[in-house]
Formats: sequence, structure tokens, C-alpha cells
Amino acid sequence: MLRASHSFFLKRKQMIKAIIFDVDGLLIDSEPLWREAEQSVFADVGVQLTDEMCALTMGLRSDEVVDYWYQRNRWASPEPATVEQFLLEKVKSLVLEKGSALPGVDHILDFFQARNYAMGLASSSPVMLIEAVIEKLRIASYFSASASAENEVRGKPDPAVYLTAAKNLGIAPEHCLAFEDSGNGLRSARAAGMKTVAIPENLVALDAVFKMADLRLDSLAEFSEQHLEQLI
Repeated sequence: MLRASHSFFLKRKQMIKAIIFDVDGLLIDSEPLWREAEQSVFADVGVQLTDEMCALTMGLRSDEVVDYWYQRNRWASPEPATVEQFLLEKVKSLVLEKGSALPGVDHILDFFQARNYAMGLASSSPVMLIEAVIEKLRIASYFSASASAENEVRGKPDPAVYLTAAKNLGIAPEHCLAFEDSGNGLRSARAAGMKTVAIPENLVALDAVFKMADLRLDSLAEFSEQHLEQLI
């Protein structure tokens, strides 16, 4: 038994060396806040969005969200870049006012910290919002690196932000395990060559894209040693 446990430990260290988390909708319950902000900001330029319409752009960068709706409902003014700034300011305000950790955040961060895994963040959100979430949840001490898609040529589902996160951690992508809640994010992590755990939000939980995940759970709180064994 001791020999088997030792073998498992060595294999795990060889296969998975770092954990990379998405931010919005995975660590913080911000997708409802994004929808609230989008519906408010886009209504001001004459675009009425439902929750289901907002779900179409989950996981995209804020500039891509604005461009998505601008291409379908061109408004006269203000410029899309200005609308994006209004959107980001609204989301940040809501995060700091009403943001809360999703179930299992403390569990999952403590789980991997106790096993000495490096941890990082890979988010479509700009740095200002990543920092707002870290401040709100008080989780800065868990992470040694982060990456924002605002610094990439293309956002999720392109793999760039996950590749940058792995590079910042100093770990090869194939030795990283990614946690995601959106289809675009899942595609991004998979394209980067990472194993994936999907925790989809209820609004998109039935989307077929989540079948591509190596593991699918309803909550971060469900993740266990047995799940880790399955993934290595």
C-alpha cells in the first residue's frame, strides 16, 4: 500500500504541476453581475438584452462583448470603446458591492495549496477586474501568477491567455490543470493542451461543449482526491 501511494504521488507530480483557474463565474459569482451590467449599459444605447442573450458572450473579453452587439445593433453614439469603459466600471462597482465567492472556493484553493501545487489565474477580464475580485475575496496569497486576455491579440476561445498563464507560472501547459465555467474558456484551455475541469453555470449547463471536459462537476466543493487521481 505504501509503495502504491508513493508511486501515485510521483506520477501526480510528473503529470500535473500547476492549477489554473478562470475567475468570473468560477471563483466569484459574477456572471449575474455581468448580466446586470450588460443589460444596463447596452439598454442606454438602445440594445435590450435578455439573460439568454448575455449567455452568448460568456467567456469573451469585454471589447469582444461590445463588438458582438455593436455588429448586430449598430448605435450612433457613444463609440464602442466608451461603451466598454462604462461596462467595465459598472462591473467593477457591482463586484466590490455585491460580489461573493462561489461554493467551494476556499475548499479548492486550500486543497491544492496543501499539496504544494502552483496556482494561477487566466481570465478574459481586464487586470482591473481581476484585481477587484482578488481584493473582494481576499485570495491573493494563493496565486503566484495571472494572465489577462486584455494583453493578448485574441481572447478565449483562443489558447493565448492560458499559454501565458502557464508561462508565467514556469510550467509547461501539458502539466497544467484548468478549471472553467464557460464554453469559450473550456475551448481555450483545451486548445492550450491542458486537462480541464468544467463547473458550468446553470444558464449554460446543458451546452454540449462541456462534454469535452475531462471532468465535469456542479461545484468546486465536490472536487476530491479521487477526482485528482482520475485526471493524472
